[in-house]
Amino acid sequence: MISQRVVIERLLPIPKLAPESAAINTVDYLFEPSPQELLSILLPYHVAVQVARALLESSAAEHAARMTAMDSATKNAKELTDALTLHMNRVRQASITTEIIEVVSGAEALG
Repeated sequence: MISQRVVIERLLPIPKLAPESAAINTVDYLFEPSPQELLSILLPYHVAVQVARALLESSAAEHAARMTAMDSATKNAKELTDALTLHMNRVRQASITTEIIEVVSGAEALG
């Protein structure tokens, strides 16, 4: 939630992984069904999962941005409320002081 960065990932074609050792290339695996059939079955699932993952990450990023914006707005509203409360208290205190001075001045003029 602290930082966001845009990432571009290629879905298709899937990059071919380099073998880690030469021993892997010499082993002959048996596939049932054939590798082409497996690829044709698994590839749509792979793409669907990658798209769903990207959508979920995008949604999570949007929610995080909204949370950050709302947190900032809440802090700003609190600061504004505090500043306005302080201002209103000063105005009220000034009004009370003015009234007291007027009452004392009137009492002194009569007395």
